Amino acid sequence: MEKIAIFVDVQNIYYTTRQQFNQQFNYRAFWNTATANKQVIVAYAYAIDRGDVKQRNFQNALKNIGFQIKLKPYIQRKDGSAKGDWDVGITLDVIELAATVDKIILLSGDGDFDLLLQKARKVYQTKSVVYGVHALTAPSLINSADQFITINRELLM
Repeated sequence: MEKIAIFVDVQNIYYTTRQQFNQQFNYRAFWNTATANKQVIVAYAYAIDRGDVKQRNFQNALKNIGFQIKLKPYIQRKDGSAKGDWDVGITLDVIELAATVDKIILLSGDGDFDLLLQKARKVYQTKSVVYGVHALTAPSLINSADQFITINRELLM
């Protein structure tokens, strides 16, 4: 059975599906498709913790599906902008786990991860699948993945 590790950039998926489709991503539909006949070694969902009830309910729903939630505090800057970037955390976890799995499944459109997927393939021979909103996914990330799966209506609520 193929061993997989799943890494979800929750903020990226939330904003890209909202921008492109004005809908939410269906994590249950994704899970059912992506994990069929596979051994899930780990499934991390990386999110920002604002501490509100709606967000806690969403995190609990992800846990019930099978995800482990990794949270960073929401940081509001003096200029009004917000900070909540998980790129380094995701990268560290992928590098740590790449040698133990056959395939990395990354949900993100962030082009910063292109080098990460290339490195995992080169050093560990680990294949990768990226799920993203095609129009909002960096071409470099699409090209770095062994397989790109477009988030479409079947993966939306």
